[in-house]
Amino acid sequence: MKKITLLVALALVALLALSGCGSASAPAPTAPAESAAPVESAAPEESAAPAESAVPAESAAPAESAAPVEDGEEEDEENYETGDASLDNPRNQDEIGENELLVVSFGTSFNDSRRLTIGGVESALESAFPDWSVRRGFTAQIVIDHVLRRDGEAIDNITEALDRAVDNGVKTLVVQPTHLMDGLEYNDVVNEIATYADAFDAIAIGEPLLTSEADFEAVANIIAAATAEYDDGKTAICFMGHGTEAESNGVYAHMQEVINALGYKNIYIGTVEATPSLDDVLAAVQQGDYSRVVLEPLMVVAGDHANNDMAGDEEDSWKSVFEGEGYDVECILRGLGELPEIQQIYVEHAQAAVDSLAR
Repeated sequence: MKKITLLVALALVALLALSGCGSASAPAPTAPAESAAPVESAAPEESAAPAESAVPAESAAPAESAAPVEDGEEEDEENYETGDASLDNPRNQDEIGENELLVVSFGTSFNDSRRLTIGGVESALESAFPDWSVRRGFTAQIVIDHVLRRDGEAIDNITEALDRAVDNGVKTLVVQPTHLMDGLEYNDVVNEIATYADAFDAIAIGEPLLTSEADFEAVANIIAAATAEYDDGKTAICFMGHGTEAESNGVYAHMQEVINALGYKNIYIGTVEATPSLDDVLAAVQQGDYSRVVLEPLMVVAGDHANNDMAGDEEDSWKSVFEGEGYDVECILRGLGELPEIQQIYVEHAQAAVDSLAR
């Protein structure tokens, strides 16, 4: 009897011009720049409501396989480099075998960040599960189309990835999303997977990054350790998440509560599109005796939001606003997915999904 096991709960992402502020990320390899800007900001990584604890195939309406281009949206001229796409493994190969681990992400057209973050998670899963074929699926069709047009790199959307699994005779499918929280994007993944219930002998879905209380504490400790060199008593470390107007946005306030409870008094959490807002974070920082501010994305990738809304030179970017208030500002263009400890949390969630198949 076929079996769908769902492991669910809570989950973030991002792109545009690299700023002049200091960056802790590795220098980007050169890549040809063409006439279209990265566009993954058209849809949020972690928008909205909690997923059902189980989604039977017959009750799930087919979800859109990718985010559409918004009406009237125009792509700006791309006058900067995002890295060498040829270094990224799109993981769209056939000859999968009977066991597949499909890693589902919103996606990013920033080539270096995609390779180091999403690619980093995929590689960690591949090392942890040598008997499984690791493949990739993106939810943002606008990102897929842009990367294909600009770089000639073909990345599967979820429908294509699932059809590839079926065509290759996969019997057991484990899906591990890289989403930060249990929101609409994660729900869309769950719903589309459910429509393929009859195509496989067994399916399991791993949880997003921020699911259990242990996940929150682990991520808080990880980001604190990753920025420990800046903890000099005069530096505020501000993490910028995406944010959503939905109930799932509460993960950001909860992350701040966990950070405070663990004693990290100089770390602040905000969002670019919801609350806590930039104004909230600025007001909190101004309550302390800080002369420097370090900015870093609380997103799996460092894409448009990190490079533009956080580290850009526009007057309303986080960097510009803090500089306007007299702070020295340093930007770290590093997605959470780059951190090995974050990758390990995804490995643990995928392991729990694999283990659920035996129950």
